[in-house]
Amino acid sequence: MKRKEEITQLLNTSEPVSASKLAKKLGVSRQIIVGDVALLRAGGTPIISTPRGYLLEGKPDSKLFKVAVNHSEEQMQDELYTIVDLGGKVLDVIVEHPIYGELKGQLQIKSRYDVDLFVEEVKNSSSNPLSLLTEGLHLHTIECDDEAIYTRIVKALKEKGYLLS
Repeated sequence: MKRKEEITQLLNTSEPVSASKLAKKLGVSRQIIVGDVALLRAGGTPIISTPRGYLLEGKPDSKLFKVAVNHSEEQMQDELYTIVDLGGKVLDVIVEHPIYGELKGQLQIKSRYDVDLFVEEVKNSSSNPLSLLTEGLHLHTIECDDEAIYTRIVKALKEKGYLLS
């Protein structure tokens, strides 16, 4: 089997895989893996890069939805908990920047544990969340197993005052 095919198979998981782990498993350098991933992406393989590693985008049987929300930085944890507690996975955060246009950050948050890690990372970082660039206004792409989950998430976000109508 070719190395790029092996990489694709190894990324077919629900957890991100770091370039270092891929390199060790395949007996090559991390730089080789980074190059292979770039070539796979250029060839159309939907690989995304997260702070914890690479991941194939989306599950084949899931549905993707976008929500527009607005909240303070202090409400970020509650917003993310609301989504994951109701069965959603927060794939990204998107803001519209006046100079650069659309800016997107990969999140890949699917549990309270992931939310807590992300919030802790934000607290310990010298950087700010993307949503602060737009005074709390941002979009999320949410992955759900079905539309009923999405409907529950939207209802809860609306009740909490986070959802833009």
